Amino acid sequence: MATVTTPAKPPARAVKAGAHLSRKKRLFWPFAAPALVLYLAFLVLPTIATVVLSFTSWAGAGDTPEPNGVTNYTQMWASDSFQYAFRNTLIYVFLGGIGTFALAFLFTMVLRDMKGGKIVRAILFFPNIVAPVALGMFLGFVFKYQPGKQGLANYVLESLGADAAKFLAPSNVTGVVTASLIWASSGFYITILMAAVDRIPPYLYEDAELGGASPWQKFKSITLPMTWDVVGVAGVLWTINALKIFELVFVLAGPGTYAPPNEAWTLGVYVFDRTFGSNGTPDFGAACACAVAMIVLVSVLVVLLRRLMRRDAIQF
Repeated sequence: MATVTTPAKPPARAVKAGAHLSRKKRLFWPFAAPALVLYLAFLVLPTIATVVLSFTSWAGAGDTPEPNGVTNYTQMWASDSFQYAFRNTLIYVFLGGIGTFALAFLFTMVLRDMKGGKIVRAILFFPNIVAPVALGMFLGFVFKYQPGKQGLANYVLESLGADAAKFLAPSNVTGVVTASLIWASSGFYITILMAAVDRIPPYLYEDAELGGASPWQKFKSITLPMTWDVVGVAGVLWTINALKIFELVFVLAGPGTYAPPNEAWTLGVYVFDRTFGSNGTPDFGAACACAVAMIVLVSVLVVLLRRLMRRDAIQF
C-alpha cells in the first residue's frame, strides 16, 4: 500500500525570519527614495549639467549658452593661470599629504603611551574647528611683512638677528600655505589614526618590546599594517579636501584684492576667477571646464590611491 507523506512544515523561526526579511524589503524603497532623489537632484544632475556647459560659451543670466566644442579645454590648458593652479594643487595634494601624514603618525606614536594623550589630541584637533577664512586671517598676521610693524614670524627672525622675509610674496605663498595646511590638518588625521591605533591589542606591542624591537620596527611591523585600511580612507579624504583648497590661499595670497596673483592660484581660485569674471564678464563655460578637470583629477587620484593601498585585511 502506498503511503502518503505530508511535507514537513518549516520551523517557526524560519517563518518569522522570512517575514521579517520581506518587511525589510518593502520598507527599503520608502526610506531610500528620499535620499536617492536628493542625491540625484543635488549631485548627479548638477554634475551632468557642468559637463554639458563646459562645452559652451555662457556668460550667465541673460545670456544663452552657445556650443563651442572643446575651446574651453584647449584655452584652459594653454593658460598660464591654469598651469600655476594645477601645479600648486598637486603640491598641496602630495607634499602637503606627505607632511601631514608623517606628522600625524609621529604624534600618534608619541601620544599612544603618553599620559594625558587625549587632552593633547583635543588641543591638536582645535585648528580644524576654526573656519578657514579666520585661520587665514590669523596666519596673515603671523606672516605679515611690514618694516616697523612685523608679524610674529618676522619679529622672531629679527630678534634672532636675521632679515625679515616676505613670506606672503607670490613666489613664497605656496610653501607657506603648504606648511599651514600641514599644521592645521594634522590634528584631524591624528584623531583618525589614534582611533585606529586604539584598536590594536596592547599585547602585540608588549611582545615586540620584550623581543627588543625598536620604535621604528614596532611602527613598521605592527602599527602600519594594523591601521592600513584606515590610512587608505584618510588618504582619500585628504586628496578630496586638498583639491578643493580655496579660502586659505585666497586670504593669505590676496588680502584686499580681487584675487591672488596667478603664481599662487589653485584650481578652486581658477574656477572662482572664471565664474565671477576678472574683467567683469563671467565665463561659466570655462569655469565648468575647470570643474570637470577637478572631477577627473580627483577620480584618477582616488582610484590610483585605492589600488596602491589595496591589501588583504588583517584580522586581530
